[in-house]
Amino acid sequence: MSRVCQVTGKGPMTGNTVSHANNRRRRRFLPNLHTLRFWLESERRFVSLRVSNHGLRTIEKKGIEVIVAELRADGVKL
Repeated sequence: MSRVCQVTGKGPMTGNTVSHANNRRRRRFLPNLHTLRFWLESERRFVSLRVSNHGLRTIEKKGIEVIVAELRADGVKL
């Protein structure tokens, strides 16, 4: 399973770990992902999504019905 938010599309980023001696090593910054169930009132069922914290804020702002409609328009099977 890939580490990508289903709502925002956020994925891992790369960067450096910098020590006190300024030694640099490559590392990955992973998104803050959570698998959550959302109730769809129109379909009378739960939908499970893997979302980041920013994706949760987007769902709170737009509403789960709008987000699910956008995902289905993009071809995501829910």
